[in-house]
Amino acid sequence: MTAYLVLDFSIKNLRGFMPYVEAIPAFIAKHGGRYIVRGVEAEVMEGDWAPERMVVLEFPTSDHARAFLNDPDAQDLFALRKRTTLSKLVLVEGDS
Repeated sequence: MTAYLVLDFSIKNLRGFMPYVEAIPAFIAKHGGRYIVRGVEAEVMEGDWAPERMVVLEFPTSDHARAFLNDPDAQDLFALRKRTTLSKLVLVEGDS
């Protein structure tokens, strides 16, 4: 079943964040993922959720998404994202 990682984030340090932006696509591809939504501003249509920027990644399965998140070679990049942004991340499965 297709899985999606949904990231809601705000950038605290754009200059420091840029190495993540440049390097992470290779790790996404390595695990069979692809961008559906890439760092765009969200328009709230209902409720009190206030996301600043959104990323949606699609993976063939939740196992692929978890492998991406647990990739030992990407951990420094994830730490960089956590230092330079305020992030919320969820994993959801789709119908496919």
